[in-house]
Amino acid sequence: MAKTILIVDDSSSLRTVVRIALERAGYTVIEAGDGKQALDTLAKVGRVNLIVSDVNMPNMDGITFVTQLKAQAAHRFTPVVMLTTEGQDAKIQQGRAAGAKAWMVKPFNPPQLLDAVAKLIQP
Repeated sequence: MAKTILIVDDSSSLRTVVRIALERAGYTVIEAGDGKQALDTLAKVGRVNLIVSDVNMPNMDGITFVTQLKAQAAHRFTPVVMLTTEGQDAKIQQGRAAGAKAWMVKPFNPPQLLDAVAKLIQP
């Protein structure tokens, strides 16, 4: 059974690029446009194997999303990759403190993303 990955980003074009790369690698992908929508989606679909999230989004930013996600027992151990334009050390540390396992700066290299996903996703 294919592993399911949730992409959380307010840019539909970026979600499309990430989705295509992940689907070509054999993953099942679901999408959300911001952190609030991602939490609502997870409440409906249940667990996913990994989440790729932006930081800067309307309604609920990525750091707040990861903080609220990790507060839920069902998602406490779900790995999160932050894929964002933010590259400052303070922001990266804030993301790691919230529970993000990896941090990638846009523009991204799809093979690099797939490598990070493969390392973090549970077999």
